Formats: sequence, structure tokens, C-alpha cells
Amino acid sequence: MIISVPKEIMEGENRVAVTPDVAGKLIKKGFEVQVETNAGLNAGFTDEEYENAGAKILDDIETLYSNADIVLKVQRPVEHPSSGKHEIDLMKSGTMLITFMYALHYPQVVKQCAEKGINVISMDMIPRTTLAQKMDALSSQANIAGYKSVIMTANVLGKIFPLMMTAAGTIQPAKVVIMGAGVAGLQALGTARRLGAIVEVSDIRPQVKEEVQSLGGRFIEVETDENMQDEGGYAKEASEEFLRKQKELIFKHITQADIVITTALVPGKKAPVLVTEEMVKNMRPGSVVLDMAVEFGGNCELSEKGKTVKKYNVTIIGEPNLPSLVPTNASEMYAKNLLALLEHISKEGKMELDLEDEIVKGSLVSYNSQVVNERVKNLIQ
Repeated sequence: MIISVPKEIMEGENRVAVTPDVAGKLIKKGFEVQVETNAGLNAGFTDEEYENAGAKILDDIETLYSNADIVLKVQRPVEHPSSGKHEIDLMKSGTMLITFMYALHYPQVVKQCAEKGINVISMDMIPRTTLAQKMDALSSQANIAGYKSVIMTANVLGKIFPLMMTAAGTIQPAKVVIMGAGVAGLQALGTARRLGAIVEVSDIRPQVKEEVQSLGGRFIEVETDENMQDEGGYAKEASEEFLRKQKELIFKHITQADIVITTALVPGKKAPVLVTEEMVKNMRPGSVVLDMAVEFGGNCELSEKGKTVKKYNVTIIGEPNLPSLVPTNASEMYAKNLLALLEHISKEGKMELDLEDEIVKGSLVSYNSQVVNERVKNLIQ
């Protein structure tokens, strides 16, 4: 079977779905791998490295897509700027596309794929189970995003992170508040602590309190009887009452912080607003807010997608694609997630989809010209 790896064409995307190292491993497993010219260059991987690994470099995107049995991508398919054709139209019927489709946010793209006969596995829908851990691309990329969020905010803040005792006096440590203790939030916590900041973390799930404390963070606890976690381990949508209580408690912590990093996402829904305009108004001048959920509506009322803005003397960073700013490591991790998935669904270079397998069942959104995921199907109707 032929695996094609196109260059990502979505604006601001520097990652590549397959690294030379993983290309070599896929070839050993019996696949043929073809990579678009300069597909890995923005992530630091040259065509020569792919060729040395045994991959074929193709300049012609029409051939790259049309002869592929499997297409591996980072971003959902969009219109190709050079040919004017949509990436979906460049693929033949029966192709397996594996990418971050964000199917619950972009159900129409899944419908287009189904109409064209393209089978789709959405990497953001891989179930969070022990067996699927190696394929969990959401977590691998969130790890990178959590790290980068701290570096970016530290760069903008007019203070240093650690407590420093000098002959000229003592410098107090910076105070960081992190909203959400998922993978990104915990990585941000660990990074900020290593840099010497005091870190407080808020999350709607009381079960994460121990994890936060084990990393040296202080947990901001909202008293609740509600179970705030779904079966998949993701945060559930909170009730109005809970959000009101949370906002009251958070107000005090946010307005005393130097940095606020928000990471709260609910699959398929608009991101909850956690940082209101009123909170930003009351923050210290020179403070920084980074909104990691800006692509899906944002956790901060004042953040703007793709922009860094200054409001009420507070810098608000609305970077929608943090992993793309660390493309080498982000690509390495994502490529390994894809390799683990392909090892799970194929044998000796041939794909063998078991539709009853929990990983396939959870992440397959389009198959045999049908939208097969119930939640996505309901969004289209």
C-alpha cells in the first residue's frame, strides 16, 4: 500500500505528519512511502533525509494524492493554493485519510469526504484508553503546547519567574494561574515551576487535585457535588451554577496573577469563557493572558485568534496553533502516534480495519461513503 505525506498548506502550520525516522519504519513494515517535495522542511527535515530512509520524493501533488491508498496529514483538508483544487478532490475514492479532522467542529468536511468515498480517521477522536495511549495525538501535541505557552508568556512579561535575592534587594517570584489541568495545563504547570514561578491551577474536576499538587502547584478548588468528567476522561460541560461559583473564586486569583494560561476545551462545543473582560480590567498592568482555546471560541472574552493584543494594559496572546511553533518535536511525536495507529490497524503493509475495535470505532468518522460516527452524523442532519 502507498502512503502519501503532503506538505501542510494551512496557514501557520509548520508540522509534517511523518518524519524520516518514521518513514523508514513504515517502509520496513511493508508500506511504500512518498513525500511531497519540502514537506518536512519547516519542521527541520530535508528531502535527502526522507530519501535516505527509503521514501520517494514527489513534486507533482496530483500524483501524490491520486495514487495514495493512505494519506497522512496534520490538518484537515482544505483548498490547495497552487492547483486551486480542494485536497479532497485530489484523492481517489477508497483512500484512507488520517489527520486531525476535528470532526465535531467541522462536520461538513467529513460529509464532503464521505461523498467522495474517502475513509477518515480523526486523530483528535482517538479514545483515551491504556491501549490507545501511544496513538493519543491530542495529548502529545498538548504537551508541546503547554510547554510553549509558558515560554511565550515569560517572554512578554516584564518580570522574571524565580525568587531572586540580590545585593540590590529581593525579587518576588512571578505568579502564574493555569485554567485547566489536562495534559497542556499540567505541562505548563511543570514548566512554570521549573522556571521558579508560584503556580495555581483551577480545574472543574476535583480528581486532578493530587496531580496538580504532586507537580508543586496549588489547586484552586470549587466546591461541587457534580461529576465533572466524562467516561473518556475529558472535562464535561459545566452547569451555569458551577461556572458562576468558579468565576467568583477565580476572580480573586486572576486579578493577583502576573500570567494566566487558559487551556479549557470541551470536544465539539465552543470553549467556555473563563476570563471575562471585567477580570482583565482588574489585572495588574503588564500582566499576560495566553488563550490556548482561541481556535474554538476562546476562554478569554478579549482574545483574538492569531493575534497578540493589548487591552487594559494586559497583553493577550491568541495563538491558535502552539505545537506548530515547536514543529520538530511536535512532528516527531505526532509521527510516532500515527505509526502506533498504523501498526494497530494493519498487517505486513496491508490495512485490516476491524470495525468493532474500540480504537477504530471511536476515531473512524467516514467509511464506505457514509458518515459513521453518530455524533458527527447528528451535527450534519
